[in-house]
Amino acid sequence: MPALSTTLRDDLHRAGYYPELVGEVLELALAGEEDVAHLVHPETTFDGTEVRRHVTVLTLTATRLVVAHVDDHPADSEHPSASAQATTEAVPLGELRSVAFTHVMPDPQQHRAGDGAAELTLAIGWGAVSRVDLEPATCGDPQCDADHGMSGSITPDDVVVRVSAAAEGREAVLAAMRFGRTLSAATTRR
Repeated sequence: MPALSTTLRDDLHRAGYYPELVGEVLELALAGEEDVAHLVHPETTFDGTEVRRHVTVLTLTATRLVVAHVDDHPADSEHPSASAQATTEAVPLGELRSVAFTHVMPDPQQHRAGDGAAELTLAIGWGAVSRVDLEPATCGDPQCDADHGMSGSITPDDVVVRVSAAAEGREAVLAAMRFGRTLSAATTRR
């Protein structure tokens, strides 16, 4: 079974979030396939007074998208020591339904070709998870107080990665764009 590519392993170590653990779960999920492209996205979040770290790794092979996500779980009354939870999913390229980009551009009137985005959100959908957004329906009459039920939308939400130049640096945004472009192109060859 081939090991992870040197660039993927280097990116895992650069991210600094349990690189050996993440590498091991990726090798298992890759099942001998080599990566064509990858994106390693470490993120730190603040949940009240807790600092929580996690990493999402998107790995494209010739036939599949492999998604790995690893989270910290702090010690609590039931678990006396901290732990990490690693989840992987392998999705055949033929199952991918969408690769969506949301570009955030500051000062759009000043934007020039090649400037790139200040922030990029890459959303990949294959139908396993959807988000439902509901709101009260209205009839358009500002004086109407009748109940018109609910209105909403269902949005694919299998994996979403948001990268910001302000937080992670411009190179991280460019890396997300390169990976997204490669993944998008791979979905046309299924």
